[in-house]
Amino acid sequence: MRLYLLLLLTLMVALPAAAQNRKRARELGVKIGVLPTGKLNAITDVKGVKVGQTTLVQQSHIRTGVTAILPHNGNVFQEKVPAAVYVGNGFGKLAGSTQVQELGNLETPIILTNTLGVATAVNAVIGYTLQQPGNEKVQSVNALVGETNDGGLNDIRGRHVTEQHVVAAITQATDGAVAEGNVGAGTGTVCFGFKGGIGTASRVLPQSLGGYTVGVLVQSNFGGVLQVDGVPVGEELEQFSFKQQITEKADGSCMIVVATDAPVDARNLERMAKRAMMGLARTGGIASNGSGDYVIAFSAHPELRIPYTSGAKTQTVTLLRNDEISPLFMAVIEATEEAIINSLFKAETTTGNDKRVVEALPVEKVLKLMKKHNALKQ
Repeated sequence: MRLYLLLLLTLMVALPAAAQNRKRARELGVKIGVLPTGKLNAITDVKGVKVGQTTLVQQSHIRTGVTAILPHNGNVFQEKVPAAVYVGNGFGKLAGSTQVQELGNLETPIILTNTLGVATAVNAVIGYTLQQPGNEKVQSVNALVGETNDGGLNDIRGRHVTEQHVVAAITQATDGAVAEGNVGAGTGTVCFGFKGGIGTASRVLPQSLGGYTVGVLVQSNFGGVLQVDGVPVGEELEQFSFKQQITEKADGSCMIVVATDAPVDARNLERMAKRAMMGLARTGGIASNGSGDYVIAFSAHPELRIPYTSGAKTQTVTLLRNDEISPLFMAVIEATEEAIINSLFKAETTTGNDKRVVEALPVEKVLKLMKKHNALKQ
């Protein structure tokens, strides 16, 4: 583990100063939905959840990275969490998904990276898990690794993501603010024809509805006709999929991770995951034929953890009733929509492989359109 931490110091790439200056949507008066956000307005508002990222910006052709989401502070293999996967459109490579669907639990950190980095990330997670104290006799590890294709800006065939990059993202994960835009697995992504990236948001239900928190993190890399809080931005900026038929495509992908502290099992987590696609649709995404749109949802509620070994033959847990789930659906939809918009607002114009340039969302123009439609909420 010490070796991994030393490698971290040499592998992480400092973010450009400009990337830190771009503001999130809510900071500029774009307040999506009606539910309040958590303190950080991030997936890490769910207690125990951590996010770590490795960003690779090297030479003129490498624009990629890794984003790791940890469901709690402990040994996830020894203390699994309830989880579910929902496939919005299955043109993608979500390794480990079938075991999650079959057993209803998650036993490793969730890793996001580029399409050709999935196998490397799986190996890295297996190695990391086997080396954790307490896992000395483990002989099967179900690594959950998702991806989007960043081949437009990144030399994806070079397969520059290494196992060390993946482990670095895991070991430096924190429960603080989450970097967004051109970072981690979002370093080389494109969304609605603009620079996409990592985005996050959260919602907190009022105590009368349970007081639960829902956090979402996205890796945005898809197309459609952009809408920002209902304002037809893509249409008014005249940038949207199929505008020039052949030259402007909608294919891409979106990885969505939903976390909650609500006491919900895999069945209701899948129902929540389905609602995340409604949040994507509210941004104008269309889940095109070539898009890998996957939602991974898990509960970080500590009393729902599933021990790897136990002398007991049964497990008794307290779960939220179906009639109490609807507010969580609403929270997922709102947080997903805002996370995607944050990924666009925070992303920077990027020049990548073959000198391709992808412009950042023109935020000033967007704000003018928001004012035109009376959609800014100061």
